[in-house]
Amino acid sequence: MKLIVFPVLLTLCCIGTSAQDRLLTRNGSISFYSKAPLEDIEASTQTAVSALDKKTGQLEFSVLIKSFAFEKALMQEHFNENYLESDKFPKSVFKGRIEDVSKVNFGEDGKYNVVVTGDLTIHGESQRVTTHAIITIQKGIASANAEFNINLTDYKITIPSLVQDKVSKTVRIAVNLKYEPQAQP
Repeated sequence: MKLIVFPVLLTLCCIGTSAQDRLLTRNGSISFYSKAPLEDIEASTQTAVSALDKKTGQLEFSVLIKSFAFEKALMQEHFNENYLESDKFPKSVFKGRIEDVSKVNFGEDGKYNVVVTGDLTIHGESQRVTTHAIITIQKGIASANAEFNINLTDYKITIPSLVQDKVSKTVRIAVNLKYEPQAQP
């Protein structure tokens, strides 16, 4: 895992701005939920790596697929082996930007509604996504929260025909990132 996380952090750190303009986290939370007639599907991870450039609004996050934890071990096994093929496609990545980052005063406590647009890569497939997000500044610490829905077919995730009518074809993804304070240079 460290072999994948380190290069991602290194890449995210080299965005080309000073430490004052860059926010980082290594313990972001990403969860997903799918309501289905057969059984609801839900999992989460607290190991997402993310960087946010306060000046440009550039936002990136990455998560290892195998880091998602399910309530049932068999569901987790099927998720990794059959659906997301996590040995072949070990991570998911979002690269985009906050469209209206100028709305956010990173020096003042408050909640700021913004729009985020970027490319989400899952299962080796990239799709453009746009969603509303909330940036919260509390005691100088920034956090970002967003939810969006994806269609499994957009990411070439196939559902076996045996359960095709019993599994939802859309998934709701929730992203919660709390950025760690950065040391001043």
